[in-house]
Amino acid sequence: MPYDPNNIFARILRGEIPCNKVYEDEYALAFHDIAPQAPIHVLVIPKGEYVSFDDFSRTAPAEAMTGFYRAVQQAAESLGLQTDGYRALSNIGRHAHQEVAHYHLHLFAGCDLGSMIKKGLV
Repeated sequence: MPYDPNNIFARILRGEIPCNKVYEDEYALAFHDIAPQAPIHVLVIPKGEYVSFDDFSRTAPAEAMTGFYRAVQQAAESLGLQTDGYRALSNIGRHAHQEVAHYHLHLFAGCDLGSMIKKGLV
């Protein structure tokens, strides 16, 4: 899937669409999801044109990768997620139901999240 510079996350990064910000630095922006799937559901997006984790891992400079993952940790820390735990998840491609062609990491917390994959699917 090609990168669309007018995707919703690109528009949020440009300030065209507001967000409920959790954390921001030169590498990433973290904000609350507008349709949360858990009591705490935060999206962390890199400040660059990356379609997916695969694209980001393959093409982002080392400092962008390090900065992004440190921003993920800072967002989790600012929300106090380390105490009870949290899940970090990235959907990549059609079968994983990636909805926006801009790399993003979901942080889920605030309740027992259950097992990662429903039994019977494997």
